[in-house]
Amino acid sequence: MAKVFFIAPVTQHVGLTSVCLGMLRAFDSIGVRVGFFKPFSQDNLRPQGKRRRSDIDGDQSASTDPDDEMAGSVDRSLIFSRQNLGLTVPEPMPLRHAISLTSRQQTASLMEEMLALYHKMPDELDVVVVEGLVTAPGDDYSARINVEVARNLDADVILVGTPDGRSASELKEYLHLAARLFADPSDPDVIGCILNRVPVPEPTETGDDDVLISEEIEDTFSERFHLIAQIPHNEQLLAPRVSDLADALPASWLNEGQARQRRLTAVSVCARTLPNLVGGLRPGRLIVTPGDREDVLVAAAFASVSGVPLAGLLLTSGLRPSDATLSLCKPAFDAGLPVLCTDIDTYAAAQVLANMNKEVPIDDNDRIEAVVSAVAQHIDVEWLRGRIDLPRKLRLSPAAFRYQLTRRAREAGKTIVLPEGNEPRTIKAAAMCEERGIAHCILLGNKDEILNVANAQGVDLSKGVEILDPEDVRGQYVGPMVEQRKHKGLTSQMAEAQLEDNVVLGTMMLVLDEVDGLVSGAVHTTANTVRPALQLIKARADCKIVSSVFFMCLPEQVVVYGDCAINPDPNSEELADIAIQCAESAELFGIEPAVAMLSYSTGTSGTGSDVDKVKKATELARKMRPDLLLDGPLQYDAAAVASVAKKKAPDSKVAGQATVFVFPDLNTGNTTYKAVQRSANVVSVGPMLQGLKKPVNDLSRGALVDDIVFTIALTAVQATRSEKGSS
Repeated sequence: MAKVFFIAPVTQHVGLTSVCLGMLRAFDSIGVRVGFFKPFSQDNLRPQGKRRRSDIDGDQSASTDPDDEMAGSVDRSLIFSRQNLGLTVPEPMPLRHAISLTSRQQTASLMEEMLALYHKMPDELDVVVVEGLVTAPGDDYSARINVEVARNLDADVILVGTPDGRSASELKEYLHLAARLFADPSDPDVIGCILNRVPVPEPTETGDDDVLISEEIEDTFSERFHLIAQIPHNEQLLAPRVSDLADALPASWLNEGQARQRRLTAVSVCARTLPNLVGGLRPGRLIVTPGDREDVLVAAAFASVSGVPLAGLLLTSGLRPSDATLSLCKPAFDAGLPVLCTDIDTYAAAQVLANMNKEVPIDDNDRIEAVVSAVAQHIDVEWLRGRIDLPRKLRLSPAAFRYQLTRRAREAGKTIVLPEGNEPRTIKAAAMCEERGIAHCILLGNKDEILNVANAQGVDLSKGVEILDPEDVRGQYVGPMVEQRKHKGLTSQMAEAQLEDNVVLGTMMLVLDEVDGLVSGAVHTTANTVRPALQLIKARADCKIVSSVFFMCLPEQVVVYGDCAINPDPNSEELADIAIQCAESAELFGIEPAVAMLSYSTGTSGTGSDVDKVKKATELARKMRPDLLLDGPLQYDAAAVASVAKKKAPDSKVAGQATVFVFPDLNTGNTTYKAVQRSANVVSVGPMLQGLKKPVNDLSRGALVDDIVFTIALTAVQATRSEKGSS
């Protein structure tokens, strides 16, 4: 039976939905099968047609304040849990119905209906998070209903509150009053509290800025009444997309550009001269100015094409720039700079923006993902896990894979060199890795150029990212490189020329153990990244071939695909070696390997040289690693789908439950991984190279910043294996 946690808000506007969704993500990140249950849809109490102001973190907790704006009867917690987290959530009953039964002393009937709804939840869950009702002034029923629901679900209760400027004694009284609702001996336990929107103090002289609440307040909590999370206030989570301005203003687009991607973090009302304006042209700024200030428009356009990602421009007072000026600004428009026009004056526009609705739109997946992740990372999920009886093996969901990957990378404490040091995405990824403690990153490139790119992107590199200018250090690697390649006739002049390539330079740093791994490929081809590694680092002694894997983040679990990036047509011996490498990579990253050797034929149903190659590779791999769960040849559907496996390979211990898929050649593997990735909207992490003595990893040239961050984390974890292998 699933463990139930009932999330009870202490008052209104505490960020209830954000906390519930963050808890779901936190449990999922450690492999717990988690579900979401919302018994009553509180939004149904609100009048139709008005928009509701959001909680400060973009939360959608209910309110019955008549001055509160809202978005019709849309229940965002249901939409987000279904769309963004992929959960099966029963449709809640209207709160009006619950209040009606309670007011008529029919609470028992209400609880029967609630339990019938609850039992529509999937059977295989380990944990269910239940969203309680928000109680408003004058509401005599919601608190009573919360207690009854928690009791009937045999739930542990977790309070959600905010410090909201309270002193330690006031906060203690605030929480204990809420807990007294559940004080009867027959009522469920209140096990702890989540404090949301905790003010972040200024860093102390000792640098200890991790403690958000005082020790005096911490004394309020104990092991029985646990501080499960203190979630810091984060202004960045409020940032709407520029496209959302169209809902707040009577405005039209002069150029929509990247309005759905760029976010508004600050507003600058510009009535100043050009020299005084320049300092305000910063990343994320919306420039508000009268439409006849063409000098401001031109300056913003120039800043945009120079690499400063402004949020956009709002031209006011119904004035439109001349066609000649618009033509001059066309490169900035083509690069995505959003520009809106409105008939209202500058002051009125600024007022509208200051009071703009900050709730998360239903289609803003990036922002809700940021909110959920921000909450999840602060929840003491391991303490909660200790209260759960988990008889089954935990699954490795995509969130669990990413969580374990970054955790292990932090524990590894490795240094990763990034040869493409002036590439904007790489710079952002390096800063994120330093901030999260994933790895220490070294950017190769001209320091002034890198800092200029970082400044234009609004990225702070002062918190540990190291910049190394190749011009200053290249000469010290010429001798060691000649020594490495003297058997190939490499001369000093040839080595010096090859070291002009930062990938070669970074590879030599890895050869000499000055760094633990290398990541490249955001602007270089796979060959540019892999060739120096093959020449200078070479394959491990126990590997016949260097190959690659992708970690495919399917909706329910993460699986391994190999080799989809390196070897065009491996023979049987090489294919067997690839299979073992893939299994070892799966084990390294917490995936229990069940290896399927793929073919167009299952078992003995087909013949041909391609099938024979896979058969022989399967036999060789079994001899090399008899302890591995490995089978082949298997068709993909027989390897992945249990119902097909029962028909095609009923005696196979791998069929229907494979976690490692080994493709017979590059054509099949690369085509399949891209088809799954694009058609099913699956995140793939990789390619990760395997079989090298030291970790070098390639990026897709279309890689996103998060892709680079996770590849750096993969490389850091790989380095721990390289370290053990060399000891």
